Parts: sequence; structure tokens; C-alpha cells
Amino acid sequence: MEKRYPVPPFNMETALQKVQAAEDAWNTRDPERVALAYTIDTEWRNRTEFINGRDEVVAFLKRKWVKELDYKLKKELWGFRENRMAVRFEYEWHDESGQWYRSYGNELWEFDEDGYMQKRFASINDLPINENEKKLK
Repeated sequence: MEKRYPVPPFNMETALQKVQAAEDAWNTRDPERVALAYTIDTEWRNRTEFINGRDEVVAFLKRKWVKELDYKLKKELWGFRENRMAVRFEYEWHDESGQWYRSYGNELWEFDEDGYMQKRFASINDLPINENEKKLK
């Protein structure tokens, strides 16, 4: 399998690169592109949903971005060690009715030796906001 640089073990520079790459990919809202960063058998928990494998990731992201319109994400590295990272994030989106939300969360990531994310565990809470309270442009 082709390596997906940077690969573990991470240092501060490569951990920050990995987080920025994830933020950039998710902000494309392209499920197939995002899924390529994960192992074929990736294991996720997103809120209360359990997702296994790239095909389920693509299906999940398609459902997510039909519901979460004009999605914009910002991630921040919280910590790292060897092949694991902790990331905090916030993203803003609105539903079909026009109600805006800011979603706050934390993720735990684990990468394989080729730089693909093999585990992702996300805890997320949604805060209703007014459109004029948006922070992410």
C-alpha cells in the first residue's frame, strides 16, 4: 500500500501537518476524498454511531453533509504520541430550516505504519447559534 505522509511516529511538525490535512479534506465535503485518508478497515465511533470500513465512512459522510449544510470545520492539535493524536474541533453548519449550529468535539486518532487513520473516536455536542454568531468563514 502506498504511504500517506506524514507517517508515525509523529513529531510536532508532522502532527500539525496531519491535522491540517484532515481539516482541509473535511472542508471539501467530498466523502470519497476524505475516506482515502483511512484504512480499508477503519473503525469509527461518531457520537453514538459505529462505522466500520471506508465504504461505511463514505455513506456516513454523504448522510452527514446532506443534513449539515454549508459545513465549515476548524481542527486543533491537542496532543500526540507515536501513532496517536488528540484533536479538538468545532464546525458550523445549518439545517434545512436555516437554523445554524456550532458543533464542538474531541477526537482520538490512531494511525497505521503507512500513515492511514485506522481508528477515530469522536465525541460531539451541538450548540444552536444565530447566523450573526458564526466564527468560521
